Amino acid sequence: MSEPNIFVVGLDEANVETLRDIPHAGEYRFHPLLGVDELQRGEIPVADLITKATEQLDAFDGTIDAIVGYWDFPVSTMVPILCARYDLRSASLESVVKCEHKYWSRLEQRKVLDEHPRFALVELDGEPRKPDGLRYPLWLKPVKSFSSELAFKVRDDEEFRAAVGEIRDGITRVGRPFEYILDQLELPPEIEEAGGQACLAEEALSGQQAATEGYVFDGQVVVYGVLDSINYPGRSSFLRHQYPSQLPEEMTDRLRDLSERAIRQIGLNWTTFSIEFFCDPEAGEVNLLEINPRHSQSHAEMFEYVDGFPNHHCVVSVALGKDPRLPHRQGEYGIAAKCYYRRFADGVVRRVPTGEEIDRLRRELPGVKVDVVPREGERLSDMPAQDSYSYELADVFVGASDEPELIAKYERAVSALHFEFDDTDEEEEG
Repeated sequence: MSEPNIFVVGLDEANVETLRDIPHAGEYRFHPLLGVDELQRGEIPVADLITKATEQLDAFDGTIDAIVGYWDFPVSTMVPILCARYDLRSASLESVVKCEHKYWSRLEQRKVLDEHPRFALVELDGEPRKPDGLRYPLWLKPVKSFSSELAFKVRDDEEFRAAVGEIRDGITRVGRPFEYILDQLELPPEIEEAGGQACLAEEALSGQQAATEGYVFDGQVVVYGVLDSINYPGRSSFLRHQYPSQLPEEMTDRLRDLSERAIRQIGLNWTTFSIEFFCDPEAGEVNLLEINPRHSQSHAEMFEYVDGFPNHHCVVSVALGKDPRLPHRQGEYGIAAKCYYRRFADGVVRRVPTGEEIDRLRRELPGVKVDVVPREGERLSDMPAQDSYSYELADVFVGASDEPELIAKYERAVSALHFEFDDTDEEEEG
C-alpha cells in the first residue's frame, strides 16, 4: 500500500519538525499547500488562495489522501472547502463558520448552555453607542478576527468610541474576505443581516483562563486535554499556556462536559477543536469565551513533552479515518508550557538573539526551545497577527517536573535573550 499523501495548508518549517514526531510519521508523505506569508499578510485574498491551492492539487501526480490545517482564518475555512472538492474527510463549512463567526457562535451556544457572557452587536455606522443591557467593562471585537487582533477592552463611553473607530478602520482586512466565505452558505436571517464586517460587544469575563482541546471522530466528541492560560500580571496578553491544567478535577470535568455539549450543538465532525474558558474555581463559575474549529498548533510541543506525542497526531489521524487517540502522560516531563516573551511598546528591531545563542541556551536548559518572532530591521507594529496591546519577541517552550521549575526555567531563558530596539519609549519589556 502506498504512503498516504497529506497536504498541509500553510505548512511551515517549525511544524514540519513537529509532524515528523507523530506516530507513524515515516509512513506519511507531507506536502506544503500555500505559504504562511501569503496566508497572513494584508487583506487576505481568500478566493485567489483557494484557486491557487486547487491548481496545485490538480497538478499533483498521485493520490490526495488528506488536506489538513492548524491555522486560523483563512486556513480553517479553506480546509473544508478543499476537502469537499476532493471528497475527503472534514468538518462541514457551515459548522466551521458557526464557530468562526463570533455572533453566530454565541447564538448557537446559548441554545444549550448558560455559561457565556451577555453579548450584542454594535452599530459601526454613525455615532457609536453601547448596546442596551450591557455593562462596562466590555470587550469589543469584529465578528471575525484572530490572535486578538482589533480586540479592545473598554471601560467607559470614551474608550468605547475610540475602540469602535479603530475597528471600523481595520475591519475590512479580515472581514471582507470572510464575507466571501459567508457567500458560500445559506445563512440564517440574523447572520445574513450582520454579515462579516460587524462588531460584537461582550461583557468582560474574569477569573482564571483555561482551554480544552479535542476532536470529533465519526460523530464521537472526545476532549483529550485541558490547559491553563495565564496572562501577564495586570494585562490581557497571554504570558503562557501550560499543560496539564492545574485546576481542580471537578472544574476540568465541567469544562469537558460544556465542550462536548457546545461541539454537538455546532455540529462539528471529522475535525479537531479547541475551546477557551474563564473559570472561578472557588465560586464554581465557568464562562465560555471562544470555540475554535481546529486544534492549536502552538500547543503541539506541550503535548509532546507531557504525553509523548504532539497533538498534530489527532488532526492527521482524523483526516485519514484512523484512531486519533493520544497516549497519556508518557512524555519526559510532568508539565509543559508555551510562554510568550513580549514587549509592550513599539520599536524597530536592531538585534535579535543569534542562532548560536539559541542553540547554547537549549544545551544549557534541557526542555527549553526558543523561536524568535521578529526579524532584524522590522518594526514591531508591522508584524502580523499581534494582539492590540503587545508584540511577541519570542515563543519559549518549556518542559519541567512541576510549575515552580517551569517558571524558573522560563525566567532563566528570557534573561539570556538579547534584543535591541530603536524608537523605544520608557515602558519596559514584558
